[in-house]
Amino acid sequence: MERTAGKELALAPLQEWGEETEDGVVYSVSLRRQRSQHLSPGEGSGSSQTHRPSTDAFLHYRTSKVRALRAAPLDRLVRELVFGDPEQDPSFIPAFLATHRAFVPTSRVLDLLLPPPPPPLPPGVEIKKTEGRDLSFNKNLRAVVSVLGSWLRDHPQDFWDPPAHSDLENIRTFLGWAAPVGVEAKEAEKLLGDFLEEAEQEQKEKLPQVWAGFLGATQIPGADLTEYCLDEVPEGQDLLDFSLDEVAQQLTLTDVELFSRVRPCECLGSVWSQRDRPGARGTAPTVRATVAQFNMVTGCVLGSVLGEPNLATLQRAQQIEKWICIAQRCRELRNFSSLRAILSALQSNPIYRLKHCWGAVSQEPLSIFRKLSQIFSDENNHLSSREILFQEEDTEGPQEEDSPPRSLPSKLPPGPVPYLGTFLTDLIMLDTALPDMLEGDLINFEKRRKEWEILAHIQQLQKRCQSYCLKPCPRILAALHVQRQLTEEQSYRVSRVIEPPAASCPSSPRVQRHISLTKRLKNCPENEAHPLVGVPETPHPLPPVLD
Repeated sequence: MERTAGKELALAPLQEWGEETEDGVVYSVSLRRQRSQHLSPGEGSGSSQTHRPSTDAFLHYRTSKVRALRAAPLDRLVRELVFGDPEQDPSFIPAFLATHRAFVPTSRVLDLLLPPPPPPLPPGVEIKKTEGRDLSFNKNLRAVVSVLGSWLRDHPQDFWDPPAHSDLENIRTFLGWAAPVGVEAKEAEKLLGDFLEEAEQEQKEKLPQVWAGFLGATQIPGADLTEYCLDEVPEGQDLLDFSLDEVAQQLTLTDVELFSRVRPCECLGSVWSQRDRPGARGTAPTVRATVAQFNMVTGCVLGSVLGEPNLATLQRAQQIEKWICIAQRCRELRNFSSLRAILSALQSNPIYRLKHCWGAVSQEPLSIFRKLSQIFSDENNHLSSREILFQEEDTEGPQEEDSPPRSLPSKLPPGPVPYLGTFLTDLIMLDTALPDMLEGDLINFEKRRKEWEILAHIQQLQKRCQSYCLKPCPRILAALHVQRQLTEEQSYRVSRVIEPPAASCPSSPRVQRHISLTKRLKNCPENEAHPLVGVPETPHPLPPVLD
């Protein structure tokens, strides 16, 4: 049989092989194929010409076994942080640090990770580095120091424990004798200083906080403007009286600030699903802040469209058109959070059932509304919105004229700002579907890897959001926070006054909507606006909203 040069078996470079159990630890095993080129006689490494496969060339493959820890007891997981092979399993350390709080507290990990201090040396005795006995140069200690450095840098909030911050103090003590002049020791000192300064600032000024912790008194941008800037909003001026482009920009600014400060570990299903339990009022505060903003935008749309029962039909239709315009501008700004909030309000039963109002909406904004609504179709677990989000992430920025043709873009476009509810739903479903423990009291770390993949995606999006360049407008932010909002009961009651119940709504826009298979997230208590709940007047169920 004639051999054709360049033809090779199309196999995946990494193939799952099975499982192995060793010393009570379960590993998943994969086979990695790497090609090695064997040249025909006469072709040597010293040839100046580029080697290309010829008819006499043979393609050889080298197969190596790759193991990744799948399940193990806690002490073995912590041991893997120090003695594991990063080349074999590069995702283990970041996955463990990002998800460990779902199955073990930080203090317990430190108890197993930090070695005891060495005995004090006799007076006058010093350890010389040249003798190779300096503790800071011990291989195992270097591994521990490296893990702590990544932990302090990537997850500083894990060590917030006022007033003593005992876990951080234990780290400082360890670094004080293991690596006293390293960057990790400086990072620990700086973090403790930030913690103490934040606590002192809080005691002095008594500022209201969106959440307590390392992120401090970070509020929704403009949230404190309602007290100081109300005079800047003329009496009777509505939010939609401002430039619609600027309103969309201020919504995006707020969403960017809140999403950038979300702690990914708070999105874990085992954390977020506990938020309504007794004593869990402070659970996931950064996620709650995004929930409050989402519900506020939804409430603003309801209040704007339904707030005046005596408004003429054409005027109410114009209000709907303005919100569609803002939604379209949010789409152009790659802000899927406010876009989702506005669409959820417009698709809610209290607004959706107003057939006369929708009949007065112009064709162009109505067409835009239909196209935008397709983004969040419930089909295939919101497949459309996921695909669009990935497309937005892959969008490259403009290249410089002098840059090489195949070089990476010098600057990526900002965003996108995702709809956080998609990630929360995925993580809750993942937490429900996979067990925390396997037979033999082994921690199911494969579950944590899958969670880490989602959290890493969130972190990647957060980095992209840092490139937004939007300036706050106090007047619009103030108007946004004083905009009249309606509760679920109020909005439906006003809607029935505007247009009495009818058998059908033939003039309402036909938006493809299906019952979601995902579990709706329950609302956060008290000062957060209640989510919209479907009422049995139209056959179209509400889409799931972030609540």
